[in-house]
Amino acid sequence: MKKFYLLMILSVLYTSFGQAQEASDTSAVGLPVVMIKENRLEIPFNQVSRNVSVITQQEILRTPARSLSEVLSFTPGVDIRQRGVAGTQADISIRGGSFDQTLILVNGIRLTDPQTGHHMMNIPVPLQSISQIEVLKGPGARIYGQNAYAGAVNIITDISRQKSITGQIYGGDFGLRGASAAISLPAGDTFGQTISVSHDQSDGHWYNSDFKVTNLFYEAAWNTYAGDFRAMGAYSARAFGANGFYTSAFPDQYEELGTSLVALTHTLDNGTFFSNTRFYWRGNNDRYLLRRDDPAFYENIHRTNIYALEWNSRIETFLGTTGVGIEGRRENIVSNNLGDNFRDIVGSFLEHRINPTEKIDIRAGLYATYISDYDWKAFPGFEAGYQVSKALRLYTNMGTSFRVPTYTDLYYIGPTNIGNPDLEPEKAFSYEFGGKLNKKNLQFEAVYFNRSTDNLIEWTRPEGTTTWQPQNFNKVLIQGLELSARAAFNFKLAGIKVEEASLSYNFNDADLQESAGFESRYAFTALRHQFLGGVLLGFGDKVGLSIKGRRIDRETLPTYHLLDARADFNRNGAFGFFLEASNITNEEYIEAGTVEMPSRWFRAGVTFNIY
Repeated sequence: MKKFYLLMILSVLYTSFGQAQEASDTSAVGLPVVMIKENRLEIPFNQVSRNVSVITQQEILRTPARSLSEVLSFTPGVDIRQRGVAGTQADISIRGGSFDQTLILVNGIRLTDPQTGHHMMNIPVPLQSISQIEVLKGPGARIYGQNAYAGAVNIITDISRQKSITGQIYGGDFGLRGASAAISLPAGDTFGQTISVSHDQSDGHWYNSDFKVTNLFYEAAWNTYAGDFRAMGAYSARAFGANGFYTSAFPDQYEELGTSLVALTHTLDNGTFFSNTRFYWRGNNDRYLLRRDDPAFYENIHRTNIYALEWNSRIETFLGTTGVGIEGRRENIVSNNLGDNFRDIVGSFLEHRINPTEKIDIRAGLYATYISDYDWKAFPGFEAGYQVSKALRLYTNMGTSFRVPTYTDLYYIGPTNIGNPDLEPEKAFSYEFGGKLNKKNLQFEAVYFNRSTDNLIEWTRPEGTTTWQPQNFNKVLIQGLELSARAAFNFKLAGIKVEEASLSYNFNDADLQESAGFESRYAFTALRHQFLGGVLLGFGDKVGLSIKGRRIDRETLPTYHLLDARADFNRNGAFGFFLEASNITNEEYIEAGTVEMPSRWFRAGVTFNIY
């Protein structure tokens, strides 16, 4: 299997680089042109002076994945650590950061959970409703505010103006079964709406790992002379056996989660002036049992609410593009373990982008925030790009970031974990240098990054003991390198059409000095080496095969190799079907906690598209 995996990587290298010149001379469709949709400034992907990965809707549909977590696991520099399959529960890390240091957004709306970062991937949006995913690596505080510490993931949805019904039904190993459907019901040229639902469940791949996940999503948009109005409502219900999720001492753990999101948005854009105002509420209910069939033994019930009002704008003048924004948030928790707590946050944004010459652009800005528990904080940032040619761009950026301790960090009391109310927020200064090549059929990027952290929050315990407690480290340095290439083609090899290939390598070097006599819980299981490869093949006009491989090497856990594949038959037709296989290499591996991940497993399903 390892020889086969190596052969796949070598084939990707050959098709990516050995055939790049041939690809540039053909009539291939090429790689998609996308816009990076930040809250204030929108910038074409090839003009961004940051390391950003973009996942399009077509890529999502072709990926051998049942959840957003699994889709993101194929993104360079992103470390998804799953507890179970199909996105049951997962942590996300970017560039060696912790699961609390990545910010998740939906259409620019921050889904920060003040209870714990373990809930960050509880996204109440079915996969079929996602039109694009933008993964910003590096500090994002200047753009998105506090907690965009090591990076941010912005999930973007879209509303179709064409009536349609799409969906799928599938089943697989471990009693896995599920279905999803999306309905688009526009009314004339000014009103559109989309309703989608998905349900996944499984009997589990080992003891006490069964799960049920249901997502409901509704979005509507009105276009009027006074601007565009948008409403969004979403809900996710999750229930799962949590064997090995947080401790190996209690194999009968169980958890239920209900996550809600409601948002109202008004946008005005006349080309010169852009204004976006929105109000949103995010709620989360969390019930956790240490013994599934004995709630009286140990039960935690948490309820969190976030209320926020934001205004973002930009204006185009002869001096360049200026972005201004202001926000107000209240985060509160009611918990039988963490107590009743709240914090108020007020923030303001200011940034400006100029082009001193035809080839140089500079962007600088500041986010200032008042947090009721920690007073005023400011996050400046700067980025600059030099367009060497139409295809080649060099860039650099630097910025500061900041993360407030979660309520679990501060106040949790459990059999194996105890919070620390004396924690200080963690801070970091980051910079990167990179270059990107963007042609119609070829994208290549190389970047060096460096993040120096003060007061890192890390769970530790004295050696020989069983109780973990978070502490502030004095200083931690993480630096690394990312190389990625992606190419589109229009040629046949032995009767097989090679459509696209990708390859990437990410290296993280973490210099974290453990205190003598203490163990670290998360820092030394961070990603060190990551190899990703993929190829998309076509067999005639109606059959497609996507193959994706991963080699993951962590600081202390054993290295593992994974190979996944998806075959689609008549995917764009009225009816089609697909086959998926995960862990074809049949590896034994652990991503998070003490959860043994599944061996080789398969799924199959049917799809339908009615227009």
